[in-house]
Amino acid sequence: MLTIQLLAGFILLLGGGEALVKGAVGVAGRLGVSPMLIGFLLVGFGTSTPELVASLNAALAGAPGIAVGNVIGSNIANILLILGVAGLILPMAVNRDAFLRDGAMLVVATVLFVGAALFGEIGVPAALVFLAVLAAYSIYSFRTDRKEVSAAAAQMHAAEADDVDLTPPVHPNLWLSLLLAVGGIAAVIWGADLLVDGAIVLARSMGMSETLIGLTLVAVGTSLPELVTSVMAAIRKHADVAVGNVIGSNVFNLLGIMGITALVKPIPVPPEVLRLDLWVMSGVTALLLVFAITGWRLARWEAGVLLALYGVYMAVLFT
Repeated sequence: MLTIQLLAGFILLLGGGEALVKGAVGVAGRLGVSPMLIGFLLVGFGTSTPELVASLNAALAGAPGIAVGNVIGSNIANILLILGVAGLILPMAVNRDAFLRDGAMLVVATVLFVGAALFGEIGVPAALVFLAVLAAYSIYSFRTDRKEVSAAAAQMHAAEADDVDLTPPVHPNLWLSLLLAVGGIAAVIWGADLLVDGAIVLARSMGMSETLIGLTLVAVGTSLPELVTSVMAAIRKHADVAVGNVIGSNVFNLLGIMGITALVKPIPVPPEVLRLDLWVMSGVTALLLVFAITGWRLARWEAGVLLALYGVYMAVLFT
């Protein structure tokens, strides 16, 4: 039974990741926006659902350390582990304009979160600011991206009108693409849940401690949707979806998940998080920005550095 559960979870992850990437690219084409924006808004926000559920449950159960640690740990894993793995598969070119916009938002989200955390508690006022900034940016980025994509298409048509067939590309139906994307999100979340539950049962049968299971299987498990989606995007050569997925997920983790959770119940920030993990998250965020803007691509050696740093971070946690 356990083997069937693990196999079903793996199949759902792969199939859902494939459907999500195809649906996201189709939605981008139909709406006239860049794949990176759809990766940021639809894929990034959608694949953060496990973190939202985990943080809400932890806050309501009186475990603020898990609620905060889940978000910070997920952001660290998204950058170091997920982009590290995806970048090894495919060196990823970065859309300059889209990354400057969304990367700037990630910096703003990180600064807001760190500033609130340093007060020792994330309460209702901070939560309202988080959610207002997230909503305003989502609307702004969608509108500006549509204008930029339309302007770029018009320039290309004008420059190539004499010798290029300008027949508009045929994109899948919008609702079909949305259904494919949403179905993909549901499948990867369900698959991740099955896989993590099965892995925990297997780990307990092998004598692993609860702490070790929490630091490894549960922490990485809530990031499995982002991992599978980014890897599938890299395999399909949709680098913008992979990068947008990670940036969008991290922004939503900081502003959306912490905002919603703190509205339900104010969250005290544990001292141990302030001593190490908060600054690790800030540091790896800055490193991602540096890697991306130097040549506007994530090279394989840079992806290798990210993975190595994740190994170092996990080693520090274990000690």
